[in-house]
Amino acid sequence: MAVIAGLDVGGAHLKVALVEDGRVRAVEQFLCPLWQGLDKLDAAFAAARPLLARADRCAVTMTGELSDLFETREAGVATLVDRIGDTLGSEVSFWLGSRGMGRAGDALAHPADVGSTNFLATASVVARQHREAVLLDLGSTTADIVPVSGHKPAACGLTDWERQRTGELVYTGFTRTAVMGVANRVPFKGEWTTLAREYLATMADVRRILGELDERCDLHATADGRGKSVKESVARFARMLGREAADGDLADWQAAARTVAELQMRSIHDGLLLVLSRTPEAARGPLVAAGIGAEVAAAVALRAGMDPLTFGEMIGAQEEVRRAATHSAPAVAVALLATT
Repeated sequence: MAVIAGLDVGGAHLKVALVEDGRVRAVEQFLCPLWQGLDKLDAAFAAARPLLARADRCAVTMTGELSDLFETREAGVATLVDRIGDTLGSEVSFWLGSRGMGRAGDALAHPADVGSTNFLATASVVARQHREAVLLDLGSTTADIVPVSGHKPAACGLTDWERQRTGELVYTGFTRTAVMGVANRVPFKGEWTTLAREYLATMADVRRILGELDERCDLHATADGRGKSVKESVARFARMLGREAADGDLADWQAAARTVAELQMRSIHDGLLLVLSRTPEAARGPLVAAGIGAEVAAAVALRAGMDPLTFGEMIGAQEEVRRAATHSAPAVAVALLATT
């Protein structure tokens, strides 16, 4: 059987999944800070070359066109389609959202259907298996909330602005979001403290302080360029409170960090409730949790009275790749869709 490589080309990561005969064989994530230049994409492809060499053909979805490297999203799609074609060859397929799969010419003709519709690829795979469901994919930067109804994705919007308005896109992520974008104040030793509105710490620091971070999911530099130990994360987080790490013990900082994590979860829960208010039938099925924040997504499901199911479990991925398949669901999904 042919081996299909599914690629999710983002503005921060390149994710690659290999699928053979409908089964996930391998999944890897590569650092790709696209805002720093196209050479970062080239470097990510170079790192992925051993994995890509095992594939017979490739299928691509993207969100990297949103990078501020490009003047417009349309320009970003055009540039990425050309660059990907140069790297992977003319036979590569592109995900065009509701239009399905197409070639480079189709992608260039319909950039709005190409850019940032990777959520629809994942939701389409969910819809194959469930008549009603909700996909909640919490990645490093955003949370996608997509209802499924009647075995079809029932997204109210397709563009980012539509989805942000409807609750289907909550712009908060498991690791890369700045703490100042999540919370205004936190309790510390029994008193509320207003946080600095500076890029001093990220949700990766919060997760690390709480012991909830798989370091393989955090490939980017820290806010201050220093290391990724718990001690260094506490130091960065303490500055958000105008303090030094020595002003409290780990339990004190964990209590404050837990508040930030809780506020982020509430914002995602709010988005889910808004989505379910339009498509209440979706709540009859499971909430399919995906992304590196799948455990948070599962907790949100329970708050909404839904049964959580990870994407890797849903597609029957083998245990050794199940977690990675869940973390990189759009890459897996586009490979699965390209096999039909």
